[in-house]
Amino acid sequence: MASENTRKWAIIPEPNSMTVGEGTVLLPYAGRVNESIAIGDGDFLLAHQLVADIRSATGTDWDIATGDMWSGFIRLRIADSWDFDSQDGGTAGAYTLTINTDGITITGCDFEGVRNGVQTLRQLIRQNGAVLPELQIADAPACQIRGYYLDATRGRVPTLAWLKQWADKLCLYKYNQLQLYIEHTFAFDGMSETWRGSSPLTPADTLEFDQYCANLGIELVPSVSTFGHQYVAMRTQELRELGEFPEDADRPFSFIERMRHHTLNVADDRAFAFSAQLVDSYLQLFRSKRFNICADETFDLGKGKSKQEAQRVGVAALYATYVGKLCEHLSKQGREPMFWGDIAIEMPEILETLPNNVTLLNWQYDPEATDEKIQLVAKAGAKQIVCPAVWGWNALLPRIDDAWNNIARIARYGIDCGAEGMLVTDWGDFGHVNDPRMAVPGMIFGAQYAWNPAGDTAENDLLERISRVEYGDCSARFVALLRNASAQAVFTWRELVEYLELDDGTGNCNTDVAQTIPCLADRLVDHLSDCGNAMTVREARNRMMRNMATTIERIPQANRALQQCMVDIAPIAAHMGNPGITAAVRIAMEGQLLLNRVGFALAEAHDVRDAHDAGDWRPSDYRALARELECWCEAYAKEWNATSQPSELHRIQETVWKAADELRRISK
Repeated sequence: MASENTRKWAIIPEPNSMTVGEGTVLLPYAGRVNESIAIGDGDFLLAHQLVADIRSATGTDWDIATGDMWSGFIRLRIADSWDFDSQDGGTAGAYTLTINTDGITITGCDFEGVRNGVQTLRQLIRQNGAVLPELQIADAPACQIRGYYLDATRGRVPTLAWLKQWADKLCLYKYNQLQLYIEHTFAFDGMSETWRGSSPLTPADTLEFDQYCANLGIELVPSVSTFGHQYVAMRTQELRELGEFPEDADRPFSFIERMRHHTLNVADDRAFAFSAQLVDSYLQLFRSKRFNICADETFDLGKGKSKQEAQRVGVAALYATYVGKLCEHLSKQGREPMFWGDIAIEMPEILETLPNNVTLLNWQYDPEATDEKIQLVAKAGAKQIVCPAVWGWNALLPRIDDAWNNIARIARYGIDCGAEGMLVTDWGDFGHVNDPRMAVPGMIFGAQYAWNPAGDTAENDLLERISRVEYGDCSARFVALLRNASAQAVFTWRELVEYLELDDGTGNCNTDVAQTIPCLADRLVDHLSDCGNAMTVREARNRMMRNMATTIERIPQANRALQQCMVDIAPIAAHMGNPGITAAVRIAMEGQLLLNRVGFALAEAHDVRDAHDAGDWRPSDYRALARELECWCEAYAKEWNATSQPSELHRIQETVWKAADELRRISK
């Protein structure tokens, strides 16, 4: 497809086999979609999807029918046994699509195949309106599981309406699985102290969304933390005694500490009862037989309350025994357990103990990741799903280059090693400041490479195709400009949070936070031995900002480039007819401009500058910048509400206000 530069339309994922004819086909102004009842689409959703897109693209209304007594210009059917041979794929999700003067026919191996063919046709209708190209497609997915993993716990709880919109989008790009990450944001009975104030999802939400996803051919898989990442639960009065370090339960809230601590003490039998209760109540709300117990990043395991038991049996055995017990508990109920593979891969002896029906979710987010960990699991004979990321966390703008490199690479490794599929992750570390709509390019990367990882798809070509298909951008520049804007993020949300959280709330340096910042971690011990006392907040912040000196010098140039991106993208966005994404992108870009200026001002306050060549350095008006931050935060909050419940918006706001207060303080 990429070689035909004159073509003004695209299909994502790129089909495995496509022949485009010379002619075109005009859709009738009063046509009909005939959907075979054998497809198993009880509400004729697929036909309704096509009718809705035809109406939107052409303004005409089409009819829907089923049965051989009714004609249809568009025909949806299930293949007879002889229709698909091994050359056509013959796997679940395979389809053929034919567009010619006799009409349009989509034939699928199964419901999913017909669904996939319909999504291809919908993309063509959206771009071409009533005049479609003559073509023939024979297509099948490389990965049988093409999943998306959405963080719904670390700051944002999506509205049910937005979740449905996201499921619609996943369907359009042929995903067939979705998981929501849950720690404390579900209204479990008897756990109100844990979920209070978080705008939790409810059983009714789950039942409705599970049905909605099933209609779209998407498996909604339950996923809940049952081991590590129990930050909120282990800080409650009722549950804190189940944690490794209950004495830390009353420490001030910290975005950084939330990511690193609060693991269940699995040497306590009550821990398993707690996890089993979560599992047993949650699984009853889903039709899926799979269940993701997470069990990742158990940083505190064997260091606190379970230390004595870990010394007796070993940390690996302690981990494997607990996870194995949870997996067995699920298996007895006819479920197929999944869990994140980071700990098992760090301790390969765990791999040998896994039950046969367990699937390891092998996450690797490095854009330059090798296949070593995927090969390790494959050689151990364990089932695995490979998991790259959309690279949106900790930032207002998505790191599109990193997402493309990571996803394309991991997808190929997964296919080479016989992985069962790919699960693209979308995390919200540090409060989920990233607008979920910013993840769309990364999500589409995942769609492309889970379907056709061997395709010769250059990044720039894919960015152009996404601009056309997803955003209706005839210039095909929108996503590239978004990518260019993200490259101008010099001082990010992560750096701001790190800077602010170095103060533990009492004026002392938070050593737990400092240990997560590379330029400070090595210096903490040396400083104590040199000076005989702990590093002060001022000293830690000085070192952090001075370590960023070379980066900070880029800020004036970066902001000029970012402003130019805003100028270039504005007329494109105006013609896309999508005010939601236009507003989200504008707020994200304006926010990054301000973050860069905040970093510049903080560096200035810490005397981080080249004394011989000030260059673009100019004195900052700290108080004016503080006011701009606060005004931006109000606009950001309005956009938050477009996709998310209130949940933890207040934490984002409080962080911005702390930054504004700090700017006013240093102005004195």
